Amino acid sequence: MNQEKEVIPLDQEETKEPSLLVSLIPIVVLMGLLITNILVFGDAGIDGSNQLALLIAGALAAFIGIVVYKIKYKDIEDQVIKSIGVAMQASIILLIVGALIGMWIISGIVPTMIYYGLLLINPTVFLPVSCIVCAIVALATGSSWSTTGTVGIALIGIGTTLGIPLGMVAGAIISGAYFGDKMSPLSDTTNLAPAMAGTDVFTHIRHMMYTSGPAIILAIIGFTILGFFYGQGTVNQENINTVLNVINDKFNIGLHLFLVPLAVLFMVYKRIPALPALLIGTILGGIFALIFQPQLIASMAGEAKETEGFFQAIKAYIEPYYRPLMTTAYGGFVIETDNELINKLFNRGGMANMLSTVWLILMAMVFGGAMEGTGMLQKIANSILKLVRGTGSLIGATLGSCIFMNMTACDQYLAIVVPGRMYKDAYKKYGLKPKNLSRALEDSGTVTSVLVPWNSGGAYNSITLGVATLTYLPFCFFNILSPLVSAFLAGFNLTIERIDENKNESAEATESA
Repeated sequence: MNQEKEVIPLDQEETKEPSLLVSLIPIVVLMGLLITNILVFGDAGIDGSNQLALLIAGALAAFIGIVVYKIKYKDIEDQVIKSIGVAMQASIILLIVGALIGMWIISGIVPTMIYYGLLLINPTVFLPVSCIVCAIVALATGSSWSTTGTVGIALIGIGTTLGIPLGMVAGAIISGAYFGDKMSPLSDTTNLAPAMAGTDVFTHIRHMMYTSGPAIILAIIGFTILGFFYGQGTVNQENINTVLNVINDKFNIGLHLFLVPLAVLFMVYKRIPALPALLIGTILGGIFALIFQPQLIASMAGEAKETEGFFQAIKAYIEPYYRPLMTTAYGGFVIETDNELINKLFNRGGMANMLSTVWLILMAMVFGGAMEGTGMLQKIANSILKLVRGTGSLIGATLGSCIFMNMTACDQYLAIVVPGRMYKDAYKKYGLKPKNLSRALEDSGTVTSVLVPWNSGGAYNSITLGVATLTYLPFCFFNILSPLVSAFLAGFNLTIERIDENKNESAEATESA
């Protein structure tokens, strides 16, 4: 009896798993293009060439997946769109921060911060003080991004005036902000990491003290040493006096202007989501500009024109107030003086100036989505897991995977979630408590995102602080030291806690009691 052979429809055929060698091809191409961009364009790579490099590498990954492994284009496209969706919140926050910076300058908030900072902060201790201040603010708010986007921009202005290299200033700001973010129970990543590992947030924070504590202490020592070389000896008092005089001349300075940043920090502390908190801060900045900077608003509006008619009269009344605020919110604050330092200090902000970074984030998500949609990202991660032979190598693999995910998936949340899911069972297999995993995820996944120019963290901080990622990278002492300290402790089996088989493993979740 003849049996008809069952025909399997093409859409039900199993696709082949990508090989490790093929999976690395888009990575190698991307790195080659990015290195070329650095050599040719330098810091201007963020203007477009890096975005195209990510798009080309993502297209190559999709092409290989479709042609070689018969993966449906629709499946890859769906994953790319899903990946872009992950970055939407970061992109919108970035645009609002652009408007906030412009509004906080025109309202006199940032100039006031710079003014009092120049009067009060000793240049020799400026770097360690900046690190500590940002750590305290981030610890209270649970947000490194809000810290760098508010207090950070004022500290950049002070550092510029003092003549301290901006890479060092940005490194101190970022180091403090990310330490405070990591150690705050209000932080989203600090809650995400223990959730992925299967422990509670306070157990997680206490366990991170073994790695984050030494890392931030060494970082502060490093900034203190730098302060002796780039502090008093490099200060140009003439520059300081010029900035103070311009601020006094152009803005109405007063402690009351601190009410707006305090309101934003209070909202973040009260767990109001970042988007509405920053938006409210932007609106309050505009209101304060109208109330406390009327002369500046009038000078930006220009001379009033004579008009006839009801609607023209309304326009003539509204325009002198409306136009300066709107142009500042979308185009940034602009002041023209004969002093280049003043122009560099205050000509910043605006949503339009954030668009290149939003473009970079979107293209990074295209690349990460294509790599994940073709299975190449998972193949590379699984290949790393096969190399694990013990506790030290397992934690080392976790740290390396998180850094790799920050470079390929281009988002710190994915750098925590994907390795967290991947290594959770392995930690159980080796008898390690979940808090060891959660600590490793944060020691590398959270803090190294800001070191990658095309990662959402690196792109955000670079454009917000006005300092190229590769310029501040060598001075992000805490962010560099954190995974190194974690790897050192793992290598020597220090502070690594194992499951006590005589007790119920669920006791881990009650350690904070």
